[in-house]
Amino acid sequence: MAEAKSSPLPIAQRRPLSPHVQIYRWSATMAMSILHRVTGVALYLGTILLTVYLFTAASGGVAFAEVSRFFGSPLGLVILFGYTFALMLHVCGGLRHAVWEAARGFDPVSRSLLAWGSLIGAVILTALAWAGAFLL
Repeated sequence: MAEAKSSPLPIAQRRPLSPHVQIYRWSATMAMSILHRVTGVALYLGTILLTVYLFTAASGGVAFAEVSRFFGSPLGLVILFGYTFALMLHVCGGLRHAVWEAARGFDPVSRSLLAWGSLIGAVILTALAWAGAFLL
């Protein structure tokens, strides 16, 4: 049986065989990747609420009034704001991935700019959507 060779490098300079989150430093790209997945889950849950709202609108009467009252409450507005932000962040993340699918933006500076741009874009789009909704 062959013996395992030891590395000539000191232990501190050896690369890990199986890297994990404790090894990596957090980056904007990593955070936005995780947020993209989280917003995907949030959009599933929000779409269930949207479906409930549409079903009660179709049924009319008391159920629709109750659901409308809930979405008009402070908690309901926070949920709607969060849903809007999740949607905008997910769309901007999708555009970031589309840039990567075009084989662009893989250098470290571009990756960081795309990550921060998707976050800033989501904030701006959410603000525009809510400003438009309140102006109507």
